[in-house]
Amino acid sequence: MAAGGGADGALPELGRYIVARPIYNEVNFQEENERRLVVPKTLRERVQKTCSCSKKKAIQVTKTLLPILEWLPKYRVKEWLLSDVISGISTGLVATLQGLAYALLVGVPIGYGLYSAFFPILPYFFLGTSRHISVGPFPVVSLMVGSVVLSMAPDENFRVLSSNLTGLNKTLIDTDARDAQRVLISSTVSFLVGIIQLLFGVFQIGFIVRYLADPLVGGFTTAAAFQVLVSQLKIVLNVPTANYNGVLSIIYTLIEIFQNIAKTNIADLIAGLLTIFICMVVKEINDRFKHKIPVPIPIEVIVTIVATGISYGADLEKKYNAVLTAMSVGMFGDIIASSFSIAIVAYAIAVSVGKVYATKYDYAIDGNQEFIAFGISNIFSGAFSCFAATTALSRTAVQESTGGKTQVAGIISAAIVLIAIVALGKLLEPLQKSVLAAVVIANLKGMFMQIGDVPRLWRQSKADAMIWVFTCIASIILGLDLGLLAGLVFALLTVVLRVVEPEGVKILRFSSPIFYANIDGLRSSLKSTVGFDAMRVYNKRLKALRKIQKLIKKGKLKATKNGIISDFGTANEAFEPDEDPEDPEELDIPTKEVEIQVDWNSELPVKVNVPKVPFHSLIFDFGAVSFLDVVAVRVMKTILKEFERIDVKVYIASHLDHIIKTLEHCAFFDDKIKTEIFFLTVHDAVLHIQNQIMHRDIQDPIFEKVGTQTQFCFYSFTEHSELHR
Repeated sequence: MAAGGGADGALPELGRYIVARPIYNEVNFQEENERRLVVPKTLRERVQKTCSCSKKKAIQVTKTLLPILEWLPKYRVKEWLLSDVISGISTGLVATLQGLAYALLVGVPIGYGLYSAFFPILPYFFLGTSRHISVGPFPVVSLMVGSVVLSMAPDENFRVLSSNLTGLNKTLIDTDARDAQRVLISSTVSFLVGIIQLLFGVFQIGFIVRYLADPLVGGFTTAAAFQVLVSQLKIVLNVPTANYNGVLSIIYTLIEIFQNIAKTNIADLIAGLLTIFICMVVKEINDRFKHKIPVPIPIEVIVTIVATGISYGADLEKKYNAVLTAMSVGMFGDIIASSFSIAIVAYAIAVSVGKVYATKYDYAIDGNQEFIAFGISNIFSGAFSCFAATTALSRTAVQESTGGKTQVAGIISAAIVLIAIVALGKLLEPLQKSVLAAVVIANLKGMFMQIGDVPRLWRQSKADAMIWVFTCIASIILGLDLGLLAGLVFALLTVVLRVVEPEGVKILRFSSPIFYANIDGLRSSLKSTVGFDAMRVYNKRLKALRKIQKLIKKGKLKATKNGIISDFGTANEAFEPDEDPEDPEELDIPTKEVEIQVDWNSELPVKVNVPKVPFHSLIFDFGAVSFLDVVAVRVMKTILKEFERIDVKVYIASHLDHIIKTLEHCAFFDDKIKTEIFFLTVHDAVLHIQNQIMHRDIQDPIFEKVGTQTQFCFYSFTEHSELHR
């Protein structure tokens, strides 16, 4: 409601409004708002509705599964075809070179890079919902696949002895067997990645990408750029190094490169440096004059054609030594973890890029359908000896900037790659790998430029900047798989830490259903978060009270009417060692008229190590809890009772409606646990707690005397046996 004008005739203040409502817990909200009675449908009715099929529903389902049926009939041939053709040719030339170059990251012969730039486009044309992304290899994903390939098929596994004319034995590497095995591994990884993505799409798990925040993806891809740079540096220099993977692999590789720097192949180094310089200069020209140049200069294509001609004419390969598959289901167990990471990262990159262009051109992409599209694309391409596909930022930018309107541009780019496969296969054999490695390095500029995001993130959100830096460093040191996992965990922790908790209140949020499989983990997380075990605190307090009771009985301590325990100055018998066995006898001293007030967070007059409880209220945020099973309900009830015993009030907030029904059916409520502890929002619960504390402070004169103490527990000795039971 808007603030009104003042008595002096001033204009009313319209720059703010104030909304007021009562604090709602479950009980008073239901009293004020009549619940609509929803008659649940029977199982037969639900099955009948699900299985019923009308013409309209069949068409809608078909269009959902095959998005091409939605946009292709609306294709504007006269307006879009020429733009798509120009875009497709430009993108196809770039895709051809990137496919060749990224094959080096995977560790397979460069020809398989062309296959990987061609086959994934075909299924996506029919199944994808983005009109602008260019499907194919991407350096980050290629490097992740390569780490699996090189770890499972290192050069050492293919050494053979060869005898020459002098009779001396020489150790060589069987490159044919090695390459065949590496192709098998990479295509199997692609196949398994596709299965995982397809299952995620079928089971509607597209939301999983939400946990990969932009700072996390930025830090991860920048770290991957460093990994790619180091992996290609040894190819540009053409120095021998072992294939390192996992923790500190980038450090070990750099050390070995510098140890062997004297063995650098001069021809490869010169070719590589010239390629990097020329590519980066021309790319800068393309960026600066993109509004004046209708089509970007395909510098990678030009450089590669020139380098191929020079290599072929000068026979550099000899002078300087510049050097469809069945799936292996038996490998699935060895590659499942890595394939899962690759599937998520590949999907996240593709959807992130797709959303940018979908927003720019005002259309929507379906996250779950994208999982299905990329899943089938990777399954299909894996059967043709390809490595895993996603989208490349630079290639997609070319497709969009050259006028691409739809995936027709993608199909035309695939045709260009097909021409390269058919016509250029043999001609590419003499091409120096250092030139392709240089093309890879030149394309890393955009990923390295992301470092400039850190100062901006620091100004906007220090937590997001820390996520970026932590993920980047972790991915460089631990490797891409473990680095991504570490970054994800760190990002989730920062979300928890960013919750501002009022003094004396602890708020815990659960971001998943609670059921038998994760309930033990929930209890462990709860104990870790609050810093103590509630049952242990309770038992320690009982032990301390029994010792205090014995000392009062002996006259060494005194309980005053204000409940403050005073020491007569007698003896150190009060400080009994904690390791003494507990006295099993029931202490029954008739002191009903005297209550003892104990500040459990201060020093006690007995030597019992009672864990500190630094808060008086605990709020469980159930906003993301979709259901609880019977086991979870029973454990939650136990948790509530344990905390109530140590005088911590427990509340549940932001719960879904059906959660209350589940709790009622599972006998969660009793004389002590009532629906009053449930609040509509966390804010309602916090306001209720603050009101309760304020009311207690006003009503209780003792709190005026000992206001500096943070938590008080009142015990009457006649209640001990009841508590102990």
